[in-house]
Amino acid sequence: MKYNLTDDIKKRKFWDLALMGIALFFLFCALMTLVALILDLAVTGVPRISWDFLTEFPSRFPQRAGILSAWVGTLYVMFVTAMFAIPLGVASGVYLEEYARKNWFTSIIELNIVNLAGVPSIIFGLMALGIFVYKFDFGQSILTAGMTLGLLVLPIVIVTTREAIRAVPNSIREAAYAAGATKWQVTIHHVLPASVGGILTGVIISLSRAIGETAPLITVGALTFIAFLPNSPVSSSPPFVSAEWLKDPFTVMPIQMFNWVSRPQVEFHQNAAATGVILLLMTLAMNFTAILIRNRFRKRLNW
Repeated sequence: MKYNLTDDIKKRKFWDLALMGIALFFLFCALMTLVALILDLAVTGVPRISWDFLTEFPSRFPQRAGILSAWVGTLYVMFVTAMFAIPLGVASGVYLEEYARKNWFTSIIELNIVNLAGVPSIIFGLMALGIFVYKFDFGQSILTAGMTLGLLVLPIVIVTTREAIRAVPNSIREAAYAAGATKWQVTIHHVLPASVGGILTGVIISLSRAIGETAPLITVGALTFIAFLPNSPVSSSPPFVSAEWLKDPFTVMPIQMFNWVSRPQVEFHQNAAATGVILLLMTLAMNFTAILIRNRFRKRLNW
């Protein structure tokens, strides 16, 4: 039988188009499902959003209930998460990419970091419960919650930092070395400024993941009902900074949603939907900020 090249090319093009059509169909179905869920959440929750809803404490009366303690607790916990994960994650990424020798030991470390990025969040909660709550006796506090989420996003920060540094052209390093710069000077004055856009993008995306986590916080003892705010980090007496708020109990917006969804009243479900809309907007805002930062640094570097 004679081989016909034209027919073979036509068949290949047909199957390419068919597979592309199937992929687009499933992508469309997934997007429509997501849009339907978001629209349902918005229709249910947006009418409940008001200034009073943002400034009132939770209540057993759904009409009076608000999310003040929840969103304030979320900000406190995310601040501790950022302070714990960002310096440690960026420093680890810089060391592994620029300073660590490429041998079997660093290969094992890199493999474990990648594996940790895919570990279920509940595992981090159980580990934090045993270490932070019981071993170090931090208790069920904002410090424990922030460090737990910091451990959760730390592998992501390390991986994105390494990828951002790896994307810096070697010509920048070689030019700096040719001018007599040391390894430290090359890293601080050339590599990090050139990769800061990618690093910040990874940091913001990792924090946007942490802001919606529930399982590890429930594991370490997050409260489902709090009608008070943590202590202020600002003090009226020298040194005008207080760390007492780190020891305070906490709740966050996903925990508050979980509490309201478990109630039988429809009004509480509307409150949960409103909280979900606000949390979704916060997450989208963080991801949008990451995109703006990435595009800005790409235009500035022009490579």
